[in-house]
Amino acid sequence: MSKPNLAALSGAGVSIWLDDLSRERLTSGNLDELIRDWNVVGVTTNPTIFAGALSKGESYDEQVRELANRGADTEATIREVTTTDVRNACDKFRDIYNSTNGVDGRVSIEVDPRLAFDTDKTVAEAQDLWKTVDRPNLLVKIPATEAGLPAITKTIAEGISVNVTLIFSTERYQAVMDAYIAGLEQAKANGHDLRSIHSVASFFVSRVDTEIDKRLDAIGTDEAKALRGKAALANAWIAYGAFEKTFQGARWEALKADGANAQRPLWASTGVKDPSYSPTLYVDQLVVADVVNTMPEKTLHAVADAGKIAGDTVTGRAAEGQEVFDQLAAVGIDLEDVFKVLETEGVEKFEKSWEELLETVTNQLAQLKG
Repeated sequence: MSKPNLAALSGAGVSIWLDDLSRERLTSGNLDELIRDWNVVGVTTNPTIFAGALSKGESYDEQVRELANRGADTEATIREVTTTDVRNACDKFRDIYNSTNGVDGRVSIEVDPRLAFDTDKTVAEAQDLWKTVDRPNLLVKIPATEAGLPAITKTIAEGISVNVTLIFSTERYQAVMDAYIAGLEQAKANGHDLRSIHSVASFFVSRVDTEIDKRLDAIGTDEAKALRGKAALANAWIAYGAFEKTFQGARWEALKADGANAQRPLWASTGVKDPSYSPTLYVDQLVVADVVNTMPEKTLHAVADAGKIAGDTVTGRAAEGQEVFDQLAAVGIDLEDVFKVLETEGVEKFEKSWEELLETVTNQLAQLKG
């Protein structure tokens, strides 16, 4: 049964992707239902999602037992298990991928987060994941660290579609868009069909408010407290303004004439962390055509139940966002430091999840062998 709020969000041009994947979701019919009735047209994964999926239930036991008996090590088992889930999800979304000319029906898988500061190893891992999953609707996730930027260019130049993750500041986002365009120019020189290359740029939302609100509370003045819950949306609005400026002009038009696709903004981390905020805040206020909003299932349900989808809430608000940033700076928020902390923490969180994944799988291999 269709959900009117989700249908309205899709109708406004927002692609709804689910920020979660597990074997149980794939085999129980849950993902099929979300595709059929909940307007879900893509899935994103990350190391934290896989760590959670593998630590719960028994849905992976059969495959892990088989791999254990074949003598597979922990790393090989993780690769086999996660790429199996992603490949099967790609197959479930294949019709959407075909009907949207590759825009949606996408499933993302992340390179090993321990490679976030090594350009060449990131590129090699992206190529390996692309070949292993072997589905055209895959997106390989590469973090937007400084080492990740040239990796994005090199991976796109090989004709591989990319989801750039862990973007927090508009400055870094601009560098990501530039890296994508440079990659397309190289892909064209390498003889790739630009129409087949797609990319999204995952701009993290709620974590910005979490970090800045904490700092505003520490400052403690009335002016500071009045700015709580405003930074994340302001940041996203400024970012969208940068997106609009970047994908126009002579350099972009030359690529577009050859069939190049703009790198769509993807609003990530859209689950609300502060219970005093509306659970649909980072959806209702980020509605604009040709973007993606990847939501945890809790947020998806909140939007279906109580979302206030009232047309475009983003276009033309970059200046409003900049005013908020000016006010934040005036009360003593060091925005450059905020974004640096968020990127460092973002990589560290995924590394920690990867270590948890390694530990879980090592234990499962030992228990299930024989």
